[in-house]
Amino acid sequence: MPVSTPKRALQTCCGAHIVHDGFSDVSYVLLPLLAQAFGLNLTQVGTIRTAHRVAMAAFQLPAGLVAERFGERNLLALGTLLSGLAFIALGFAGGYAMILVALFFAGMGSAVQHPLSSTIISHAYPGEGRRTALGTYNFAGDVGKFVFGGVVSLCVFAGISWQAPVVAFGAAGVATAVIIFLWVANTHVPSPDNPKPKIRGWGIRNKPAFAALCTVDMVDSMTRTGFLTFIAFLLIAKGVPKGWALMAVPLVLVGGMAGKYFCGVLAERLGVIRTIVITEAATGAGILATLILPGMATFFLLPLLGVVLQGTSSVVYGTVGDLVESDKLPRAFGMVYTVGAVSGIVAPIIYGLLGDAIGIEKTIAIAGGVVLLTLPLALVLRTALGKAPAAQPAAL
Repeated sequence: MPVSTPKRALQTCCGAHIVHDGFSDVSYVLLPLLAQAFGLNLTQVGTIRTAHRVAMAAFQLPAGLVAERFGERNLLALGTLLSGLAFIALGFAGGYAMILVALFFAGMGSAVQHPLSSTIISHAYPGEGRRTALGTYNFAGDVGKFVFGGVVSLCVFAGISWQAPVVAFGAAGVATAVIIFLWVANTHVPSPDNPKPKIRGWGIRNKPAFAALCTVDMVDSMTRTGFLTFIAFLLIAKGVPKGWALMAVPLVLVGGMAGKYFCGVLAERLGVIRTIVITEAATGAGILATLILPGMATFFLLPLLGVVLQGTSSVVYGTVGDLVESDKLPRAFGMVYTVGAVSGIVAPIIYGLLGDAIGIEKTIAIAGGVVLLTLPLALVLRTALGKAPAAQPAAL
């Protein structure tokens, strides 16, 4: 059994996050290449992406439940191995059906990563430093998105077939699985000399606060995915050249990389409630500003907006450990990540229907207004935390 220091646990989970988020978002670059190589229509392309996202959303909560018996480290390594093997299979795919199956299993394997890595880090940093650690972990995921997508783009530009980087990514996943197994201890599994008492149910110490936190995550995820889906359309409507408008999402994500780290640090210094109020109020103001400012001014605002749009997630994830017993963190994180994933799937559909009905500008305005609902939720969270003696003072 490896002895895992907090630093080693964080580094390993950051590596896992780089790999799994790279697996998830490299599909945005691969889909046009796959469509061209295999003559796929747009319905097939959409089905492939949906299969991966649905698998990730559906298996996050079961992963948390299974990990309580199987061990977080063991299941994280197994899921990473499955995703790696699925990408190797994708590199040898001969048609639509195999692509669909490979990406479904890749999504199933990646479903374990968010809840279990977050649990391992929360166990490694049970008190001060947890939010900074989880912010660092969140930052690492965005690194993976850029690196994997960038590698495929460079390979295609250099005349290298898409299969080569995909198989290499799969091999990296297999290697990461081995590293996880060798470097990380099963912090959840009690030792024979120091057995932990059996905790029944979900182990939520503060149900009103946990419900408020999940609702904040739901609203924040809906706003984030809805805005990212349609911001390019808003810029085009403002007269921004299409080539510039297509850079909107990468600009937001660049700001988000910084935001995921620094908002975790900010929560350590200012507290959870103040940080949520600051980031969500700034998100609402920034989204509404995109409607008021001229096109290019909106374009250059996007990295700053990305800092707060993406940063709240680090605060939310860093607070789960304040509200849930340590032994039940896998299922709690599974619940939180599932809420976020489902919201991210539903939001583009809802905002798309609104956009068709009332126009893109009014739809973006609604998204900017909806995120402000998190402000009264933050007050509910503060009240609930204040009534619970088990909650840590840093959460207030």
